[in-house]
Amino acid sequence: MTAATDMKTFATLTADIVSAYLKHNAIEPAEVPTLIAAVHGSLVGQGQPVIEGPPPLAPAVPVKKSVHPDYLVCLEDGKKLKMLKRHLANAYDLTPAQYRAKWGLPSDYPMVAPSYAERRSALAKSIGLGRRTPATVPAPIVKRRRAKRT
Repeated sequence: MTAATDMKTFATLTADIVSAYLKHNAIEPAEVPTLIAAVHGSLVGQGQPVIEGPPPLAPAVPVKKSVHPDYLVCLEDGKKLKMLKRHLANAYDLTPAQYRAKWGLPSDYPMVAPSYAERRSALAKSIGLGRRTPATVPAPIVKRRRAKRT
């Protein structure tokens, strides 16, 4: 069939479908062009191949089972890691924010195993990090007036 024949066929089919619909359903006269356009568009689109998007992402493990006390499981490949951020950057070129967005994770999803974070925190506190020291106020600089030279 040629393009002209196809258009005549689509026009005939559209007219038949719309007239059959209007015999059994009452609609406003202003809505008839919209109905015709919708029917014609769906008939023309029937011959086109359906373009499917990428398949939905499936994590290597369920999200609820990805956080353990001693390790995290990467949702990309299922590896057990203490620090996820470095692995994501090296293997997948992802930032933590991109990783969380990709898998629909909350913003407080950990990037470090909980027990590892506790050990590092305890170590930092033992060497004195995290304590606030009172800020030293510098002594005000007193400007002296110079005596005029005569």
